[in-house]
Amino acid sequence: MESASQAAGENALLPNHIAVIMDGNGRWAECHGLPRFEGHIAGVESARSTIRYLNNKYHIKYLTLYGFSTENWNRPPDEVSGILHLFEEVIDEEVSEFHKEKVKLRHLGHLEELPQSLQQTISKALELTKNNTGLTLGFAFNYGGRTEILDAVRHIITEGIPSQNIDEELFNNHLYTAGMPDVDLLIRTGGEFRISNFLIWQSAYSEYYFTDVLWPDFNEKVIDKALLSYRQRQRRFGGL
Repeated sequence: MESASQAAGENALLPNHIAVIMDGNGRWAECHGLPRFEGHIAGVESARSTIRYLNNKYHIKYLTLYGFSTENWNRPPDEVSGILHLFEEVIDEEVSEFHKEKVKLRHLGHLEELPQSLQQTISKALELTKNNTGLTLGFAFNYGGRTEILDAVRHIITEGIPSQNIDEELFNNHLYTAGMPDVDLLIRTGGEFRISNFLIWQSAYSEYYFTDVLWPDFNEKVIDKALLSYRQRQRRFGGL
Protein backbone atom coordinates (compact mmCIF):
# COMPACT_ATOMS: atom_id res chain seq x y z
CA MET A 1 0.00 0.00 0.00
CA GLU A 2 1.30 3.46 -0.92
CA SER A 3 2.34 5.56 2.07
CA ALA A 4 1.37 9.20 2.55
CA SER A 5 4.99 10.26 2.09
CA GLN A 6 5.27 8.33 -1.17
CA ALA A 7 2.08 9.93 -2.47
CA ALA A 8 3.33 13.38 -1.48
CA GLY A 9 6.63 12.75 -3.26
CA GLU A 10 4.89 11.68 -6.45
CA ASN A 11 2.52 14.65 -6.35
CA ALA A 12 5.50 16.99 -6.08
CA LEU A 13 6.64 15.72 -9.47
CA LEU A 14 3.29 16.33 -11.14
CA PRO A 15 2.81 19.20 -13.59
CA ASN A 16 1.01 22.24 -12.24
CA HIS A 17 -0.47 23.12 -15.65
CA ILE A 18 -1.31 20.58 -18.36
CA ALA A 19 -2.41 21.66 -21.84
CA VAL A 20 -3.91 19.25 -24.36
CA ILE A 21 -4.29 19.46 -28.12
CA MET A 22 -7.27 17.16 -28.69
CA ASP A 23 -6.54 15.89 -32.19
CA GLY A 24 -7.97 13.02 -34.20
CA ASN A 25 -11.76 13.19 -33.86
CA GLY A 26 -12.41 13.20 -37.60
CA ARG A 27 -9.91 10.43 -38.33
CA TRP A 28 -11.37 8.34 -35.51
CA ALA A 29 -14.83 8.62 -37.10
CA GLU A 30 -13.48 7.71 -40.54
CA CYS A 31 -11.71 4.66 -39.09
CA HIS A 32 -15.03 3.53 -37.64
CA GLY A 33 -16.99 4.20 -40.82
CA LEU A 34 -18.87 7.10 -39.24
CA PRO A 35 -19.53 10.72 -40.27
CA ARG A 36 -16.77 13.08 -39.05
CA PHE A 37 -19.11 14.78 -36.61
CA GLU A 38 -19.56 11.52 -34.70
CA GLY A 39 -15.88 11.80 -33.87
CA HIS A 40 -16.46 15.16 -32.21
CA ILE A 41 -19.27 13.68 -30.12
CA ALA A 42 -16.97 10.85 -29.05
CA GLY A 43 -14.28 13.41 -28.32
CA VAL A 44 -16.56 15.18 -25.85
CA GLU A 45 -16.75 12.00 -23.79
CA SER A 46 -12.95 11.80 -23.75
CA ALA A 47 -12.78 15.41 -22.58
CA ARG A 48 -15.25 14.72 -19.76
CA SER A 49 -13.35 11.69 -18.50
CA THR A 50 -9.95 13.38 -18.85
CA ILE A 51 -11.04 16.44 -16.86
CA ARG A 52 -12.44 14.37 -14.02
CA TYR A 53 -9.54 11.92 -13.93
CA LEU A 54 -6.91 14.64 -13.76
CA ASN A 55 -8.95 16.54 -11.21
CA ASN A 56 -10.02 13.69 -8.92
CA LYS A 57 -7.01 11.37 -9.07
CA TYR A 58 -4.08 13.71 -9.67
CA HIS A 59 -5.53 17.00 -8.35
CA ILE A 60 -3.99 18.97 -11.22
CA LYS A 61 -4.38 22.70 -10.58
CA TYR A 62 -4.62 23.95 -14.19
CA LEU A 63 -5.83 22.20 -17.33
CA THR A 64 -6.25 23.87 -20.71
CA LEU A 65 -7.94 22.11 -23.63
CA TYR A 66 -7.62 23.23 -27.26
CA GLY A 67 -11.13 22.91 -28.61
CA PHE A 68 -11.40 25.18 -31.67
CA SER A 69 -8.69 27.27 -33.32
CA THR A 70 -9.00 30.46 -35.32
CA GLU A 71 -8.03 28.37 -38.35
CA ASN A 72 -10.84 25.86 -37.79
CA TRP A 73 -13.32 28.30 -39.34
CA ASN A 74 -11.92 27.10 -42.69
CA ARG A 75 -13.48 23.66 -42.21
CA PRO A 76 -16.77 22.75 -43.97
CA PRO A 77 -19.61 25.00 -42.70
CA ASP A 78 -21.72 22.04 -41.53
CA GLU A 79 -18.86 20.71 -39.42
CA VAL A 80 -18.14 24.15 -37.92
CA SER A 81 -21.82 24.71 -37.12
CA GLY A 82 -22.03 21.30 -35.49
CA ILE A 83 -18.94 21.91 -33.34
CA LEU A 84 -20.27 25.28 -32.14
CA HIS A 85 -23.66 23.79 -31.25
CA LEU A 86 -22.04 20.80 -29.54
CA PHE A 87 -19.78 23.02 -27.43
CA GLU A 88 -22.77 25.11 -26.34
CA GLU A 89 -24.66 21.97 -25.31
CA VAL A 90 -21.70 20.61 -23.36
CA ILE A 91 -21.10 23.84 -21.44
CA ASP A 92 -24.79 24.14 -20.63
CA GLU A 93 -25.03 20.52 -19.45
CA GLU A 94 -21.78 20.37 -17.49
CA VAL A 95 -21.49 23.75 -15.81
CA SER A 96 -23.59 22.82 -12.75
CA GLU A 97 -21.48 19.73 -12.10
CA PHE A 98 -18.27 21.70 -12.61
CA HIS A 99 -19.52 24.25 -10.11
CA LYS A 100 -20.25 21.53 -7.54
CA GLU A 101 -16.71 20.23 -8.01
CA LYS A 102 -15.36 23.78 -7.47
CA VAL A 103 -13.94 23.93 -11.02
CA LYS A 104 -13.22 27.44 -12.29
CA LEU A 105 -13.82 27.87 -16.01
CA ARG A 106 -11.72 30.18 -18.19
CA HIS A 107 -12.35 30.97 -21.85
CA LEU A 108 -9.27 31.67 -23.96
CA GLY A 109 -9.86 33.31 -27.32
CA HIS A 110 -12.19 35.75 -29.05
CA LEU A 111 -15.63 35.39 -27.53
CA GLU A 112 -17.25 38.14 -29.59
CA GLU A 113 -16.82 36.24 -32.88
CA LEU A 114 -18.91 33.28 -31.67
CA PRO A 115 -22.70 32.97 -32.14
CA GLN A 116 -24.66 35.09 -29.66
CA SER A 117 -26.26 32.15 -27.88
CA LEU A 118 -22.86 30.49 -27.38
CA GLN A 119 -21.43 33.77 -26.06
CA GLN A 120 -24.23 33.94 -23.51
CA THR A 121 -23.78 30.32 -22.44
CA ILE A 122 -20.04 30.77 -21.97
CA SER A 123 -20.46 34.08 -20.12
CA LYS A 124 -22.97 32.53 -17.68
CA ALA A 125 -20.63 29.60 -17.02
CA LEU A 126 -17.69 31.93 -16.38
CA GLU A 127 -19.74 34.07 -14.02
CA LEU A 128 -21.08 31.08 -12.08
CA THR A 129 -17.65 29.52 -11.51
CA LYS A 130 -15.45 32.62 -11.23
CA ASN A 131 -14.90 32.32 -7.47
CA ASN A 132 -14.27 28.57 -7.40
CA THR A 133 -10.96 27.47 -5.91
CA GLY A 134 -10.48 24.00 -7.41
CA LEU A 135 -9.17 23.07 -10.84
CA THR A 136 -8.89 25.99 -13.26
CA LEU A 137 -10.17 24.60 -16.55
CA GLY A 138 -9.32 26.66 -19.63
CA PHE A 139 -11.17 26.15 -22.90
CA ALA A 140 -9.22 27.54 -25.85
CA PHE A 141 -12.14 28.07 -28.21
CA ASN A 142 -11.75 30.39 -31.20
CA TYR A 143 -8.17 30.69 -30.06
CA GLY A 144 -4.91 31.41 -31.89
CA GLY A 145 -1.52 31.80 -30.25
CA ARG A 146 -0.26 34.49 -32.61
CA THR A 147 -3.50 36.44 -32.25
CA GLU A 148 -3.16 36.24 -28.48
CA ILE A 149 0.34 37.75 -28.62
CA LEU A 150 -0.79 40.50 -31.01
CA ASP A 151 -3.75 41.30 -28.76
CA ALA A 152 -1.39 41.62 -25.79
CA VAL A 153 0.83 44.03 -27.75
CA ARG A 154 -2.19 46.09 -28.82
CA HIS A 155 -3.45 46.35 -25.23
CA ILE A 156 -0.03 47.42 -23.97
CA ILE A 157 0.17 50.13 -26.66
CA THR A 158 -3.40 51.30 -25.94
CA GLU A 159 -2.55 51.63 -22.24
CA GLY A 160 0.43 53.80 -23.12
CA ILE A 161 2.90 51.72 -21.14
CA PRO A 162 6.50 52.94 -21.72
CA SER A 163 8.70 50.40 -23.48
CA GLN A 164 11.21 50.36 -20.63
CA ASN A 165 8.45 49.13 -18.29
CA ILE A 166 7.60 46.10 -20.42
CA ASP A 167 8.94 42.85 -19.01
CA GLU A 168 7.80 39.22 -19.05
CA GLU A 169 5.56 39.62 -16.02
CA LEU A 170 3.73 42.58 -17.53
CA PHE A 171 3.37 40.79 -20.86
CA ASN A 172 2.01 37.69 -19.10
CA ASN A 173 -0.63 39.84 -17.46
CA HIS A 174 -1.91 40.95 -20.88
CA LEU A 175 -2.33 37.43 -22.26
CA TYR A 176 -5.63 35.51 -22.22
CA THR A 177 -4.07 33.29 -19.55
CA ALA A 178 -3.30 36.16 -17.14
CA GLY A 179 -3.02 34.75 -13.64
CA MET A 180 -2.33 31.21 -14.85
CA PRO A 181 1.15 29.64 -14.72
CA ASP A 182 3.09 28.58 -17.79
CA VAL A 183 2.38 25.15 -19.22
CA ASP A 184 4.46 22.37 -17.66
CA LEU A 185 3.25 19.50 -19.85
CA LEU A 186 1.73 19.81 -23.33
CA ILE A 187 0.07 16.67 -24.68
CA ARG A 188 -0.94 16.20 -28.31
CA THR A 189 -2.94 13.21 -29.51
CA GLY A 190 -3.43 11.94 -33.05
CA GLY A 191 0.17 11.31 -34.08
CA GLU A 192 1.07 14.82 -35.21
CA PHE A 193 4.29 16.51 -34.04
CA ARG A 194 3.44 20.22 -33.89
CA ILE A 195 1.69 22.59 -31.51
CA SER A 196 -0.55 24.28 -34.11
CA ASN A 197 -0.47 27.87 -32.83
CA PHE A 198 -1.39 26.82 -29.28
CA LEU A 199 -0.11 28.70 -26.21
CA ILE A 200 3.09 29.71 -27.98
CA TRP A 201 4.33 32.05 -25.25
CA GLN A 202 3.16 29.90 -22.33
CA SER A 203 4.77 26.69 -23.61
CA ALA A 204 8.28 28.09 -24.14
CA TYR A 205 9.72 25.64 -21.59
CA SER A 206 7.00 23.00 -21.61
CA GLU A 207 7.68 19.31 -21.75
CA TYR A 208 5.98 17.76 -24.79
CA TYR A 209 4.25 14.41 -25.00
CA PHE A 210 3.04 13.17 -28.39
CA THR A 211 0.93 10.05 -28.80
CA ASP A 212 -0.55 8.25 -31.81
CA VAL A 213 -3.77 7.68 -29.87
CA LEU A 214 -6.69 9.52 -31.46
CA TRP A 215 -8.51 11.81 -29.06
CA PRO A 216 -11.72 9.72 -28.67
CA ASP A 217 -9.52 6.80 -27.58
CA PHE A 218 -7.57 8.89 -25.07
CA ASN A 219 -8.07 7.26 -21.68
CA GLU A 220 -6.70 6.86 -18.16
CA LYS A 221 -3.90 4.54 -19.26
CA VAL A 222 -2.61 7.10 -21.76
CA ILE A 223 -2.82 9.85 -19.14
CA ASP A 224 -0.86 7.72 -16.66
CA LYS A 225 1.77 7.03 -19.32
CA ALA A 226 2.12 10.74 -20.16
CA LEU A 227 2.50 11.69 -16.51
CA LEU A 228 5.03 8.91 -15.92
CA SER A 229 7.06 10.24 -18.85
CA TYR A 230 6.90 13.75 -17.36
CA ARG A 231 8.08 12.53 -13.97
CA GLN A 232 11.11 10.90 -15.54
CA ARG A 233 12.35 14.09 -17.21
CA GLN A 234 14.77 16.66 -15.86
CA ARG A 235 13.64 20.23 -16.43
CA ARG A 236 16.55 22.67 -16.62
CA PHE A 237 14.93 25.83 -18.06
CA GLY A 238 18.12 26.66 -19.92
CA GLY A 239 20.41 25.87 -16.98
CA LEU A 240 22.54 22.85 -16.15
